[in-house]
Amino acid sequence: MSIAEFLRQRAVEVTVSGSYSLPRWYDCEGKLRTFACRTKRVSPFRMIVDVPVVGKIGERVTSYFQDFGEFQCTISATLKSGFLMELDMTRARRAWMSEKLTWLEKKQRDASVQELRNDARFVPQVSHTFLTLADGSTHPCFIIDVSTAGVAISCEYDPPIGTPLAVGACVGRVIRKFDNGFAVKFAEKQQWDDVVRLIARSPVPQPA
Repeated sequence: MSIAEFLRQRAVEVTVSGSYSLPRWYDCEGKLRTFACRTKRVSPFRMIVDVPVVGKIGERVTSYFQDFGEFQCTISATLKSGFLMELDMTRARRAWMSEKLTWLEKKQRDASVQELRNDARFVPQVSHTFLTLADGSTHPCFIIDVSTAGVAISCEYDPPIGTPLAVGACVGRVIRKFDNGFAVKFAEKQQWDDVVRLIARSPVPQPA
């Protein structure tokens, strides 16, 4: 199915964080790599997800979402920074999925704004930005979540712990690795009002 056809179908615009793996993507130890992702539009049959690494049409994907569980999927269409997945499910699970989406949609409408505590992490509306390394090279990356103290990233590039870099305009250092990516601690704590704008800022072009 095409993206345009899916956008005409009944579905829920909902943001749910998850992870996924693509065939033939392995780390230096030969283990299948997993990347973070986030849903944008979901139905009981298919979903659009924002991702750091876009697969190819026809590829099989294994994905997991805390609110939905694990899916075996097939990529049916691609976007610049995401793809459309066809969900392989039994009829009973599709019925459950439909009820779950109805509940999430209602919760999304009624959710009250909660006061953010210091260093609380949140999922920003902006999904993608760039890493800039000390040598000036840049790498596109996916923002998992962010706080005033740092940001969690999923990326095709896999930097060692201790690597100094900038996420957007925020300078920091890689302090931790986890299954779907790595954590960057900012050199200086940021203000809530500025942090998303700064990490989403495009890198300054380097002179030729």
